[in-house]
Amino acid sequence: MMLRRLMIALGLSVALPSTGTFAQNVPIKLGVMNDVSGVYADFQGVGSAVAARLAVEDFGGKVNDRPVEVVLGDHQNKVDIGTNMARQWFDRDGVELILDVPNSAIALSVNNIAREKNKVFIASGGVTSELTGKACSPNTVQWTFDNWSLANGLVQAVVATGGDTWFFLTSDYAFGHDLERSASAAVANYGGKVVGGVRHPLGASDFSSFVLQAQSSKAKVIALANAGGDTTNAVKQAAEFGLTKAGQRLAGLVFGLNNVQALGAQAAQGLVAVSPFYWNMNEGTRAFAKRFQAAHPKHNMPNEMQAGVYAAVLHYLKAVKALNGDTSGDNVVAKMKEIPTDDPLFGKGTIRVDGRKMHPMYLLEVKASDQAGSPWDYFKVTYTIPAEKAFRPLKDGGCSLAQ
Repeated sequence: MMLRRLMIALGLSVALPSTGTFAQNVPIKLGVMNDVSGVYADFQGVGSAVAARLAVEDFGGKVNDRPVEVVLGDHQNKVDIGTNMARQWFDRDGVELILDVPNSAIALSVNNIAREKNKVFIASGGVTSELTGKACSPNTVQWTFDNWSLANGLVQAVVATGGDTWFFLTSDYAFGHDLERSASAAVANYGGKVVGGVRHPLGASDFSSFVLQAQSSKAKVIALANAGGDTTNAVKQAAEFGLTKAGQRLAGLVFGLNNVQALGAQAAQGLVAVSPFYWNMNEGTRAFAKRFQAAHPKHNMPNEMQAGVYAAVLHYLKAVKALNGDTSGDNVVAKMKEIPTDDPLFGKGTIRVDGRKMHPMYLLEVKASDQAGSPWDYFKVTYTIPAEKAFRPLKDGGCSLAQ
């Protein structure tokens, strides 16, 4: 009931079963699917729907006189729920595009359904590299980043500064496995060594045994191959066990703004991460962040995945308009690849044939607590990775569309 009231207050609609046939003038529905109530709720949740709504507003609210609506669904990090929701949205509720979808197992399922139904899937929260690899689809775009880009950007920087032995603390499902696999390959590629690892269940509350195993490994770098609240809890308990005081470094492979907010800048100081977006980078990002914060029920600032939803919706609507309102999934994605991307959050870019959105990535470091210029100003940009080096080479992904 509280979630329903919140979505109504945001001007969002709740996806309900629909009957009858769709007429030509019915709304174009965009479905934001993510974790609204669990471990990733602050990292995507209602904030991603806020971002989608702002994009629709900035586009003018219509395409060829058809209104554009946003619906929000909670997949609860359960593959069966996400899969059934995707099918209902496409088959019964008139949804043309599904966005976000953190949780790689669910993202891979939605990827298949979108292709089957000839709809569109744009992953801004789902980061498995398989979406532009062996599972690539003419109906899918991966917007924000992926496990390959996160792993390679961070590992390269850390190994270069002496972090040559690694231990992985990994979330035990498809996302974590893929992230650990990508990072392990990067460690070897840059001359480091993986000395061990341990896996934990999604949404774990007690990381003590995992942290102790990491501590006893004597690895110089403890890599967190998890995300959301799991990353926050792991960092907190690592601090309680004095892990970093013993000379070991924490590297958050998916570490962002909301983690620092939950931990506090002092606890997170010095942690490094890679991202294609930070709200305080330039005038365009700051203007969007101000509007987003005002619209967010918790007054959070936007993170990179929510920024990805905003930019992706804008580009999707541009493609539909260029097609005179055609929403057929394969046609829309083909047009999205044809039209150069350009928005105030990611700048100019392109979408490759495998569905990979191309843009620079940035190495970020958490500022000392006395260096923050304003609330939520936690990071400083220390290095720019050009787009062509930020993502896996097209020839290495195994995508059938690239052959």
